[in-house]
Amino acid sequence: MTPFNYGLDGTIFSVGDSFQGLRQPSEPIAPEITAITGITNEMVAGQIIDPAAVATFAAPASLVIAHNAAFDRRFLERFSDVFSTKPWACSLSQIDWAAEGFEGTKLAYLAQAAGFFYDRHRAMYDCLATVELLAMWLPRSGATGLSRLLDGARAVFWRIWAENAPFDLKDVLKARGYRWNGDPGPQPRAWYIDVPEAQLEAELRFLRTEIYRYEVDPPVRRIDAYDRFSDRI
Repeated sequence: MTPFNYGLDGTIFSVGDSFQGLRQPSEPIAPEITAITGITNEMVAGQIIDPAAVATFAAPASLVIAHNAAFDRRFLERFSDVFSTKPWACSLSQIDWAAEGFEGTKLAYLAQAAGFFYDRHRAMYDCLATVELLAMWLPRSGATGLSRLLDGARAVFWRIWAENAPFDLKDVLKARGYRWNGDPGPQPRAWYIDVPEAQLEAELRFLRTEIYRYEVDPPVRRIDAYDRFSDRI
């Protein structure tokens, strides 16, 4: 974790000292993982990461940013409750890198395309590389990466569940951008889509006229940065 201070316009002012730690996993680290990360079984032997220390470090944060927050938030919320209380943003999906002329979104590629290289074998350096990308002026929009990220984080979306939609119309839903939730849990096993607030009524009208073909009120849920990317939705 690497803290930094920023302005509401997306300007980064300062970067603080990072928090980093290792924890011994429940089974030995495979040689191919050591080859990728440089982390050996000897390095993690007896190591733990204190959840209380993590919570204390993260507590002052106004926003938690990850490069693929849909992955990081899920396991961090299981590790410490502090991450359930914070708004989150994703530097992978909430910046339109393609519109800025980048051909990929992996962190190492973005760094290389931006003109710098870093040691990818440590999470701390991933954090610092992400901060560097957020601080830079994007080539086409002229805004900082963080400015674009904050725009996405502040946006409100609505998740619409197309429960009990006719099976023979699944390809219509898929073509429109709906995704299938087949995971066990409290959420419906159904097709769903996330739409901006301005498109909510139009999407509900589409479902009523093109999918159900009768008046119906599908389940909807408001999504903002406090629960976006979380298993709770």
